[in-house]
Amino acid sequence: MRLLKLFPSAVAIVLAAPLAFPVFAAPVQIDLSHRLDEERGERLEKFVARFNERQKDYQLNVVRRVDGDAPKHLNLVTREEQAQFQTRKEDFKPLYLVMKQAKQPFDGRKLSPELRVGLDDAKGNLFALPLALSTPVLYINKEAFRKAGLDPENPPKTWAAAQKAADKLFDSGSACPYTTSWPAWVHIDNLSAWNGSEVSDAKGRLDFNGLVQVKHTAMLTTWSKAKFFTYFGRRDEADRRFADGECGMLTSTSSLYGTLRAGRKVETGVSALPYHDDVQGTPQQTLADGASLWVGGGKKADEYKGVALFVNFLLEPDLQVELTALEGFLPMTSVARAAANSQLLRADVASLDVAYLQLQGKGALRQLRVSQIEPVRIIVEEELEAAWAGRKPAKEALDNAVERGNQVLPAALRAQVLK
Repeated sequence: MRLLKLFPSAVAIVLAAPLAFPVFAAPVQIDLSHRLDEERGERLEKFVARFNERQKDYQLNVVRRVDGDAPKHLNLVTREEQAQFQTRKEDFKPLYLVMKQAKQPFDGRKLSPELRVGLDDAKGNLFALPLALSTPVLYINKEAFRKAGLDPENPPKTWAAAQKAADKLFDSGSACPYTTSWPAWVHIDNLSAWNGSEVSDAKGRLDFNGLVQVKHTAMLTTWSKAKFFTYFGRRDEADRRFADGECGMLTSTSSLYGTLRAGRKVETGVSALPYHDDVQGTPQQTLADGASLWVGGGKKADEYKGVALFVNFLLEPDLQVELTALEGFLPMTSVARAAANSQLLRADVASLDVAYLQLQGKGALRQLRVSQIEPVRIIVEEELEAAWAGRKPAKEALDNAVERGNQVLPAALRAQVLK
């Protein structure tokens, strides 16, 4: 009876008390900004979705970057944008500090040294992650080669051999025997490094108007007059022309290979960037450049923890293999490269093997690259265009490019010094 008398009181107490339900914290929001084209943007979103699915504490959001935007938590920066980001260095946090403070395992020195150039300090501490790097290579249209009576399994190794191939392609009816994308990157930075010439002197002043560079520029001017060389623009316009089957040969980024294979319009061969065999000591070494991942400053500690987790996610060997297979990017670590070589079909790593052989050459790793300094790059491309169009002799065009470039270089370099 006593329990029955107490029951109403107990019910009243229970009803009066607030219901206790488990409280789940909302995931921490992290933004990743980019300027990729629609296709590559969609592929990036798929990788991000996998990161979001494997854990529930962080939600990574992919957003398109526009001019004037404040830095997001993560920022995928192209080679051409790098100088702009470095001028706002106070807005970013060095990657190695982010990883250290988040207590995440990370050693930037384990990344390939040729990929770290310009992104680390003397101790190997990384300011940004060299996520999507590549180096220029030569692509050939195998069908066009066969039509011209050329061996598609034996692409030209030297520029002299490339000229003979262009001649035969032209004679077979090709309206575009050879073309190129990214002219300053391919035909100044990498042409110089591959052929043992410098783009700057001991004092750091631009000096890419030497014999090798002038000879090469004059050669392409001659090719242009002979209809061996067709110039489509300063960016990747030539990539699309080659992918559509218009051209017989193309110099462009090694990361293009996956896109060309996936497009299946052109049976594509890939070979090393041609070199000038009459220059002593060639070939030497090409340069790795591309998109890097920068961390915005002024964020919260829990947000940086999510950033650090995502960086380690990107460094997983299996994911590096996928990035190589889908995008053609150079794996960042030796472990990832070994995994790529063991897991991918030989056809899928053809450009990777070519790229790595070029990067392992005996030349010194160049710090200064005209294609990464926007004011200088624009000047260089203006002068190259003038030479290739026959408006200026090659020597005059490169002399002008060096003189004009040196006028803007000091201010541009001051702006790019990392803290």
